[in-house]
Amino acid sequence: MPHSEDWIDIGAADELGAQALQPIEVQSVKIALSCAARTFGAVHNACNHVGGPLGEGALDGDYIVCPWHQWKFHRVTGLGEPGFEEDRVPSFPVKVENGRVLLQLRPTKRQKAPHEPHPLARPVLRAEGPVRVAGISTTAMDKRAPRYSGSDDLLGSSLKAAEALGCETRLIKLNDLKFRACEGYYSKAAQACTWPCSITQMRPKDELTPVYEALVHWADAVIIATPIRWGQASSLYFRMAERLNCIQNQVTTHNRVLIRNKVASFIIVGGQDNVQGVVGQILGFFAELGFHFPQFPFIAHSRGWAAEDMERNVAEVRSSAELHRGAADLAGRTVALAQRLLDTEPAEKIRRGGRKAHALD
Repeated sequence: MPHSEDWIDIGAADELGAQALQPIEVQSVKIALSCAARTFGAVHNACNHVGGPLGEGALDGDYIVCPWHQWKFHRVTGLGEPGFEEDRVPSFPVKVENGRVLLQLRPTKRQKAPHEPHPLARPVLRAEGPVRVAGISTTAMDKRAPRYSGSDDLLGSSLKAAEALGCETRLIKLNDLKFRACEGYYSKAAQACTWPCSITQMRPKDELTPVYEALVHWADAVIIATPIRWGQASSLYFRMAERLNCIQNQVTTHNRVLIRNKVASFIIVGGQDNVQGVVGQILGFFAELGFHFPQFPFIAHSRGWAAEDMERNVAEVRSSAELHRGAADLAGRTVALAQRLLDTEPAEKIRRGGRKAHALD
């Protein structure tokens, strides 16, 4: 960063003071310039957290709120908000003379308080042991009045078959987890969508951690089960999928592939049709995350658009030996591929064409 004892004229006070907060650049140094009660403040534009542009944020009293993840720094001193003063962004001397704003490129030091890394941020290293299979249920229901779920029933048959093959299994029901919808950090900037998920890091009560833990760290294979809702996967599936953007985005921002040598397969059950449409979306999405697929990677059941007698649909799934055998066979194909991948030395690096990684400035 340039260092100058000289006062630099950066513009007319009336013009610069017309905006409470704005990003400016002085001799290639990016600065967040603020004005409140006719007093100017100048701090470095890059937030301590992951480099968010402070000058594009907002003022909360005398504190600049980062537009990416809402970290706060005093607009004049650069100190973090009360309770977080150990965090500090560089501040610059600034004054007004003869109606002009003058600034010195003589910043204070940036100071980052030590923050304990989130448990999910650990290196992805597979522990020894048998093939591990996670089943993820995406059906929604009132827990006070539980009902039969065909997708859950078939998922249970798959996990039972995996256990019979000597696998360790986990069942994760999204309906039991309280987790926020994606808040669109990627829409602010690619770098604002972090791993672990920004929501997970900032909101300890968010309960999507078991899904992240299973997909990235624990499981060798995952079997996703969803009902069909108006021709699409369930709303819980899409809430989860949007929050998984942070996994794929590591490829975009850091050329870092979190999902390696892992297998995914799917169970789709619907009182309505459009099995192929649901499967196409899910296959495309999990391929982008980095998963492999067995031959014939899904089983499905639907009696079609005109079949509105749900009682019969439920009875057919519950009593169908063929469907439950198919769920078991799906587990067998999934586990077999997972084992072959475990027996294969993974590539040190995986190049993904078609998109350029975007590093931080």
